[in-house]
Amino acid sequence: MIQLYWKCATDQAVGPEHGVTGEDLESVAPKIRAAHEAVMDQVRKGQLGYAALPAQTDYRQKVMALAERYRPNTTDMIVLGIGGSALGNIALHAALNPVTYNLLSDRSRGGPRLFVLDNVAPALVADTLRLLGRRAKTTLINVISKSGETAETASQFMIFREMLRDKIGADFASRIVAITDAQRGTLHDIAANDGFATLPVPDDVGGRFSVLSPVGLFSAAMCGIDIDALLGGAAAMKKRVEAPHWRENPACVLAAIKYLAYTAKGKPIHVMMPYSNRLYGLADWYRQLWAESLGKKLSRDGGEVFAGPTPVKALGATDQHSQVQLYREGPNDKLIVFLEVAKHPRDVRIPDVFADVPGLAYLRGAKLSALLAAEKTATEYAMGVSNRPSVTIKFDKISPESVGEFIYLYEFVTSLCGELLDINAYDQPAVELGKKCTFALMGREGYEDLAAEIKPFVRADKKYLV
Repeated sequence: MIQLYWKCATDQAVGPEHGVTGEDLESVAPKIRAAHEAVMDQVRKGQLGYAALPAQTDYRQKVMALAERYRPNTTDMIVLGIGGSALGNIALHAALNPVTYNLLSDRSRGGPRLFVLDNVAPALVADTLRLLGRRAKTTLINVISKSGETAETASQFMIFREMLRDKIGADFASRIVAITDAQRGTLHDIAANDGFATLPVPDDVGGRFSVLSPVGLFSAAMCGIDIDALLGGAAAMKKRVEAPHWRENPACVLAAIKYLAYTAKGKPIHVMMPYSNRLYGLADWYRQLWAESLGKKLSRDGGEVFAGPTPVKALGATDQHSQVQLYREGPNDKLIVFLEVAKHPRDVRIPDVFADVPGLAYLRGAKLSALLAAEKTATEYAMGVSNRPSVTIKFDKISPESVGEFIYLYEFVTSLCGELLDINAYDQPAVELGKKCTFALMGREGYEDLAAEIKPFVRADKKYLV
């Protein structure tokens, strides 16, 4: 089970100017109760698709059926997607499989090597193509796109589809699984025409909330992750965050602290700092969830608000040596969210050597888990001494259950913060212009006027080139 510890975000730890006071909590209580009731009303009415995913047995059955079909004959799996179609896959794999997973032999892995291509950097794609050239017959391409027209994913798909056609021939479609709209769209139509296996992208779940749908579950199941336990953890957290007594509800307390930090304490930057490399992917997943959901120009009534705390990721203890100097002595404009692990998947004991070296003797015989825990506590204390607020999300262990809990907790907190900020947390209008400009710059039919508009902007002016 995961738990929230928030003393270090209070005035007791960092003073009333930067920490949450009892009066702050009293003042925000009516808003928190109203936000929780509004979100729960949406859940009861079936308006929040992500809230139904932990109990969605149909998706689970379809995912497992395809995984059981493909896992025995697949050595390598390529996920083609971007944003919400990639970050959840990366986070689950990084958290729940060894860092050396792709280096293990085909026999000892228990699933295919996984490569998530979340960008169109030419070297990334070319190097992957070169690696898999001789294993095409045992490579599975998993293309994820609701429409099929996202430029990055579409271009990757065209490249890998042709690679399979070239290497395999007429049977190429047997090595592609498309996760897309169940009824319509470019990728849906191509899949139907070519004969790919398909899984649905839920109509009512936005990409950044989709990790517990087939979008994230299929690659997880293929790589040996227990998706039943993952969904079970999410279901357990769903029950916890639906509790009406907000001071006993981790989602409500975390939302209250984040909202007060942002609106009343001058903390527009929210840093997530896991003390585990395995959880670093979750920090990346959080950044998209938080930024796309809460970064909005307009309130629900159309007024300009330019809302949204800025999400930042850091890694403990690595970034104690790169970012903490700024966090302690730079602008006091950050709330730190530590992720702490009580029991790591594996541990290493430091050898009992150098007893006669004063600067090293204290490390003799200690476990690395103890050292990392001390690093976290030391950083938490150092932040507190500098009046920098923090909260800690405590993982009893890194397991499918705890990761499922974390995912659902942050999705629900995002919904609560959308209510508190009075913005639409489920659209992303600012993303669309960049997509359309890409279409125009690449010469897509129908975007000629926009291309002409862009042309003066992109024309190089040599006086600014040095």
